[in-house]
Amino acid sequence: GKGYVVHLAEATAAKSTLEPGWRWSNSVKPIAGTDTCEAHHVGYALAGTLHVRSDEGEDMEVHAGEAYEILPGHDAWVVGDQVFSGLEFQSATAERYAKKER
Repeated sequence: GKGYVVHLAEATAAKSTLEPGWRWSNSVKPIAGTDTCEAHHVGYALAGTLHVRSDEGEDMEVHAGEAYEILPGHDAWVVGDQVFSGLEFQSATAERYAKKER
């Protein structure tokens, strides 16, 4: 997946693009060093579907055209063969896993 982070005065916004087959526990867990994602995500889905499972075992899906809030303590993965793309307006760790491209 790819993420682009922009700082706007006191706020941060990010766009993520996650390819089919992407899963947090496979792609980010080794970098994060936590069992599940500890970020609090608030955003809007532009394309695709993302399945989210909380640490408590609750499941939800985010579909294109939907706003979402995902609380800390979850795994997530792209559903189907379409890229998931989202705009995030809050993510406590948006920059932690991002690398600058030059």
